[in-house]
Amino acid sequence: MAAGRGEFFRSFLEGLEKKPGQPALRERQLGRGTVSPGKIQTRAPPSAVSGNDHSCTEPRTQKTEDFLKIKISPPQQNFLERLPSEILIKILSFLDVSSLFCISHVSKLFHKLANDDVVWHQIYMSEYGSQTWKPKLVDDAALSVNRVAVEDRSTGHWKKLYLRTMAGQHMSKWIRKLRDISPYTGLPRQTEWVLRNMNVSWELTVCNSRGQENTLEQSRVFYFESSMVIRWSAGRFPKYHHISTIQLHGVRKYPNVRKPGWRSLILKLDVKTHPGRFIGKDRLIKLMHLGPGFIVGIWRGQQNVAFIMVSLHFHKLVEKCLLGSPVSPYSEPVDLPPVDNSDPEFGLQGYTLHFVLHNTSTKIMSGHFRQLSCHKVHIQRGQMELRAINRTNLSQHRSLSGNITLPWQSETLEGSVENCCILTLTLLDEFQKPVWCLSSPAYTQKKKNTLSFDYSGECFLMEYQNPEGKVHMNLVWLKEQKQFLLISLTIYVPVFKVSKHVSREYWS
Repeated sequence: MAAGRGEFFRSFLEGLEKKPGQPALRERQLGRGTVSPGKIQTRAPPSAVSGNDHSCTEPRTQKTEDFLKIKISPPQQNFLERLPSEILIKILSFLDVSSLFCISHVSKLFHKLANDDVVWHQIYMSEYGSQTWKPKLVDDAALSVNRVAVEDRSTGHWKKLYLRTMAGQHMSKWIRKLRDISPYTGLPRQTEWVLRNMNVSWELTVCNSRGQENTLEQSRVFYFESSMVIRWSAGRFPKYHHISTIQLHGVRKYPNVRKPGWRSLILKLDVKTHPGRFIGKDRLIKLMHLGPGFIVGIWRGQQNVAFIMVSLHFHKLVEKCLLGSPVSPYSEPVDLPPVDNSDPEFGLQGYTLHFVLHNTSTKIMSGHFRQLSCHKVHIQRGQMELRAINRTNLSQHRSLSGNITLPWQSETLEGSVENCCILTLTLLDEFQKPVWCLSSPAYTQKKKNTLSFDYSGECFLMEYQNPEGKVHMNLVWLKEQKQFLLISLTIYVPVFKVSKHVSREYWS
């Protein structure tokens, strides 16, 4: 039986080594002898089965090693590009709209295929085709996609039609609610109502230096009269010095539907080009401000992130959450104000400022300042000066209802950072159109010199500045009352920004 198994393995291996369509090898070494093709090697049958007979073991061992040698063919390169475009289009037809937008950025080939009119025609017909009139008796073949008929239209027709239809249906549900403007804030009254009823949530995507992304769902949302604060404190964050980019998406989730919601990019921040700035600390964490409105809490003595918060202004926030794409934010259309026939030398008149200091739980101070003006003599270094609270006018001074603090919370711990809060302002022109909208963290700094002889107390300065403008505030800490008093509030707006807003040159 041992000899029979040896002959069987030899014959089996010879068959594996022969390549179809090629001549067989002339000779092959097998242990002690040779085997010619087409011939069967004969051996004398063993007289007895003994341990000294190695006629079977040697060929079996060597041929077993040859049997284990597997030749692997080199992988095919660009396998997808070898497929016909019809097959790739068929594969892409199973993706949703959000996935099509993402895959269009993979390569030139996928960008072309993901924008193919046949794909978008199928998407449009599956979503909105039932809303158009159709005869009752229609052949099923007539409903199939006719590529010639689709290509007769302009390139991108069905994609544009789908996006317009989708935006139109969504907008019709909430556009009426946003027409009711509050005279106090200059913003729609029902912004919070629309966001809640449209099932909008917010996702944070954090990318590290290696390109690894981590998407987090919101932990808590805080609404105020003209802004909101979103916090992410659950999930795995990369170390702070490893963060490369942060993206904020508004996600509209469809109730009772399993398909993913529509993702609209709101903010994208490159941490490497816009490094953070230290704004405060307590016993457990330190706060870093990443423009325009991100706050990152880091555990002290470590680089681990405890939470991330962002403050968003209500101006066009609904449009940013619903009308943007997954890879590009919503582009606000140019809405020119009425023609301004006033003399530029006379300056700006009739401006309004709505100003709020708040944190994640309470409103610290709120003010509405009307009839702000700026004359030519108030121009300093290309900045227009609008004074809402004058230091010399005691009747304009405002007391703050509480200390300036910013509460925070992680998964298990919570605390509060002093001398830090969130600043939200809305600057309106004489036609009550927003000129500058801001919601960002700010902090106070103690000043050495005394700013006012009318109050005895420590003086503090709170400032915020970006290319859109500057905010300058002076405060006094009243020790007996244990509260802050705001004695000066000045807004600086670049001249070029106002000139662009009114479409005319001011003091150029």
